[in-house]
Amino acid sequence: MRIVYIGSGRFGLSCLNALRDSKHGIEFILTQPPKAAGRGRRTTQTAVAEWAISSQTPFIETSDASDPSVIKKVRGVNPDLILVIAFGQKISDELINLPAKGVINVHGSLLPKYRGAAPINWAVVNGETETGVTIATVTSQWDAGLILAQAKTPINPDENAEQLSDRLSALAAGLLLETIGKIEDGTAVYSKQDHSHVTRAPKLKKTDGYIDFSLPALMIRNMVRGFRPWPGVCAIYCSKTTGKTCRINIIEARLVQDCRTSDLPAGTLDENHNLICGNGLLKIEKIKPAGGAAMTFEAFVNGYRVAPLDKFVKIEE
Repeated sequence: MRIVYIGSGRFGLSCLNALRDSKHGIEFILTQPPKAAGRGRRTTQTAVAEWAISSQTPFIETSDASDPSVIKKVRGVNPDLILVIAFGQKISDELINLPAKGVINVHGSLLPKYRGAAPINWAVVNGETETGVTIATVTSQWDAGLILAQAKTPINPDENAEQLSDRLSALAAGLLLETIGKIEDGTAVYSKQDHSHVTRAPKLKKTDGYIDFSLPALMIRNMVRGFRPWPGVCAIYCSKTTGKTCRINIIEARLVQDCRTSDLPAGTLDENHNLICGNGLLKIEKIKPAGGAAMTFEAFVNGYRVAPLDKFVKIEE
């Protein structure tokens, strides 16, 4: 089939590779414009734009997929199917009604759970033990279309959102080719979602990572896993000895125990350099000071002269 791909994030790259190697043709790609990113605020193209360049596939970068000139371009390649993955813009009814075989989306959750922009992150943050991918039709309502296929997978206890995203991306590729084949030969089954079981996965904000250490240790650890790589779990480290402060990002941490066993305030380091939380203790394993490189917590302890009773406090919004 002739396919137009609409997407921006690296989550869709496995599907793009699978389509490139299949009998189907990617006629054209729509993706978001370049954005400033990183410490140097260097303008960077989307992962999908970079893929299109390397594979010599025609593409347009647009901040408005509803623009008449964009729709004209899509119509000009006469697609049988439009595929949307991690695009970041709402798809207009004009695009939805354009291809003969419709518009489908690959979503990183088991719909109707985790509708929204960050399903993988929130599944990890909420401590889910299972997730998956869903292929569904695109409608005017976010992630509310008819389901064509789903595949499940467990979430590993130590897995972060970035690692899970890569696994789900690979899982989606085979499922997508199978589903497109059924759409092509008319055997696809379209099932309604149970809207009474909807949960939400809103777009992540920088402030989501500003952690309150009075929360349970398990919850904070899930946030460390779920907010990787962005926005990260951020706090202010305060040295009791020197009075100096430093903004940090907790990259990796493990649960020491479930029950709080200290009368020290939440956010304080105990005599073993465990971080006291509202309920339980965390052992920080990897940390990144602002403006510095990621390092082991042992290296941070030595370099910053960390001592018991030093504190980590929440960043105020």
